[in-house]
Amino acid sequence: MTQETNGASVAHLADRGAVRVTGADAAKFLQGLVTNDVECLVTKPDDVAFAASAAHAALLSPQGKILFDFFCARTLDGFVLDVVREKAVDLAKRLSMYKLRAAVEIKDVSENYKLLALWGPDACSSGPTKGTVAFIDPRHPALGQRILAEARFATDIASATNGKKVADEAYHAHRIALGVPEGGKDYDFGDAYPHEANFDLLNGVSFTKGCYVGQEIVARMQHKTAIRKRVVPVEAATSTALSHDRPDISAGVAVIGKLGSVSGRRGLAMLRLDRAAEFLNQGGQLQENGTMLKLALPDWIPAVATQS
Repeated sequence: MTQETNGASVAHLADRGAVRVTGADAAKFLQGLVTNDVECLVTKPDDVAFAASAAHAALLSPQGKILFDFFCARTLDGFVLDVVREKAVDLAKRLSMYKLRAAVEIKDVSENYKLLALWGPDACSSGPTKGTVAFIDPRHPALGQRILAEARFATDIASATNGKKVADEAYHAHRIALGVPEGGKDYDFGDAYPHEANFDLLNGVSFTKGCYVGQEIVARMQHKTAIRKRVVPVEAATSTALSHDRPDISAGVAVIGKLGSVSGRRGLAMLRLDRAAEFLNQGGQLQENGTMLKLALPDWIPAVATQS
């Protein structure tokens, strides 16, 4: 289920920043570090303004947990990473730890860009300007486009789309309705594995490209019979709005998860799916702060249980 809208929408996501990775070894450098295949991303050498190909990816700890998640978009001189703004400096520093003798330059360029999200029926842009990168969100087709616009031209880029300007809350309501999580909101950096954050279901991991930091753990989880914990969509069973302070979710007296992003009565929650399934199949009902919850799984998330 997606948020109902009468047309395309465009929102400025002020909490997003950017890190630029350029140089002769940029593709090889990132390929050996991040969860997804970036060497397959292409652009035409004669393009000045273009729609880039992009991958959703993460940089993991050696133990396989997500330290940073980002979109990696190909540019004419390398890559630009669309990342949580408050994590951009740390991401640049972390990548620099692996630089050694690689011919790459890594720089936090958050001040140079504003991130716009464009989505909805027939959403389209007249085309990015020089220095602006636009790409289709690779996680889910209904999420639309992301536009890393040069800060000085961001207003013009927004007006060049067919989207009605809306607050960033509208974008997050749309994202939540689709069931798509974001790092720092729906899972904590340094605490979640890619499978738990649905990277395996949302095109965030390549299982064929070869080694990267934490790859062995991710491959091992891919071959497990079941993933015990994931971020899944939930809804209040009544018209009650869900809490914004990330409360615990309980199955009876047992805490089995935590609520993340919310929009009205909808939200995303990191849940122990095995415990939720057992409890629901016994006729129980999940709750947060006394509010009864039901699962609202989209078709791309494996079924957990059928509530009675």
